Amino acid sequence: MSILIVGGAGYIGSHTAKLVATSGQRTVVFDNLVYGHRSAVKWGPLVEGDLADPEAIRRALSEHAVEAVIHFAAYAYVGESMTDPGKYFRNNVAGTINLLDAMVAAGVRDLVFSSTCATYGEPREVPISESHPQDPVNAYGETKLAVERMLRWYGQAHGLRYAALRYFNAAGADPDGDIGEDHSPETHLIPLAIEAAYGRGNPLSIFGTDYPTPDGTAVRDYIHVLDLGEAHLLALAALGKGTPSLHLNLGTGRGSSVREVITSVEKATGRAVPAREVGRRAGDPPVLVADARQAGERLGWKPRYPELDTIVAHAVRWHGRPKAPS
Repeated sequence: MSILIVGGAGYIGSHTAKLVATSGQRTVVFDNLVYGHRSAVKWGPLVEGDLADPEAIRRALSEHAVEAVIHFAAYAYVGESMTDPGKYFRNNVAGTINLLDAMVAAGVRDLVFSSTCATYGEPREVPISESHPQDPVNAYGETKLAVERMLRWYGQAHGLRYAALRYFNAAGADPDGDIGEDHSPETHLIPLAIEAAYGRGNPLSIFGTDYPTPDGTAVRDYIHVLDLGEAHLLALAALGKGTPSLHLNLGTGRGSSVREVITSVEKATGRAVPAREVGRRAGDPPVLVADARQAGERLGWKPRYPELDTIVAHAVRWHGRPKAPS
């Protein structure tokens, strides 16, 4: 089976590409390399193209005899989405329309879509289940929700079968060290803490220490990137067997605070994490934790690496030991 992985040169996409390839299926990566890395495409050909170019998508589907699509390609910086929402709607929504139209024209009916817990907005209850109201508080989350709604109508009109997977906090790296998290700019807590520990970045900013949580810092549900990738494979297999379209949370159901992450990074690196306490960021909820039971019930999915210390240890292995002074 030939799978087109749109955004497959990025963080989650490249880890999923490895899992798809090792499962015996053929991977084809479609990526514009704006945020992805050519070096992360190791398990199949790279088609360098942009979702803004409908003809490039059509050629990729046709020339590689694609039978299903996994769609990761999106701009995902929440702050930027608030200052430049047009950029996000053009790329994340209009680009996806081009992809869906090309799939319909090519007769490709199965799609796994990378969605996000940001579609829920401020949590009204924790853990967050799939029945929680979807009311985004930023433009990034709004674009993902717009795509989820489009998928429903494309399914009704064209027979598209889809799984919308709502991630919580992706983290960690391939345990083999082949690939890992490499964003520019980096905004995620675990790599920032690791870089601070190794003296390769600024002291870590702790945004808010007065939340109503056990240690006063924000709590998030960190899920290993390979566990996310595994869920995509299971969702694709389920769609191929005729399972109705799915909307599923992906998380561990456990929350870890910023201070707990710092402690885990210090344990894995053997170094202190220099940090400074600053005020809360606007729009940051105190706690975001998934109720992911449906993914287990519908897909048979269970995180292989649910422990924070394991996730952090894999990330530390990827980021490597500090360089010797020059």
